[in-house]
Amino acid sequence: MGKRIVLVEDEPNIIEAISFILSREGWEVTACANGETAAATVRKAQPDVVLLDVMLPGRSGYEILKDLRADPDFSQLPVLMLTARGQRKDRELAAALGVTRFMTKPFANAELVAALAELAG
Repeated sequence: MGKRIVLVEDEPNIIEAISFILSREGWEVTACANGETAAATVRKAQPDVVLLDVMLPGRSGYEILKDLRADPDFSQLPVLMLTARGQRKDRELAAALGVTRFMTKPFANAELVAALAELAG
């Protein structure tokens, strides 16, 4: 059975591209397009890893990450944050909140697939 991932991203073209790439690699992808429902989506899907955008409608990726880390069921869940903003302060905030890995857009497809495979074990 393939690995499960929750993709939290609000750009439809990015959702489509990442879903296609990961499905082709055997992943079961559940997409969520806003910050308000992200935590509930993660709870329902029980993924092996979360791919989390920073800038989302409703709630930011940082807020979602903070919620996941505060929940004993998801405190150890691997989270890869994806953002167009890769400044040092963004990386530091993500690290302080407990991100597992941080990647900036644009990214190489092979790099993303390899990072997620490594995180999912």
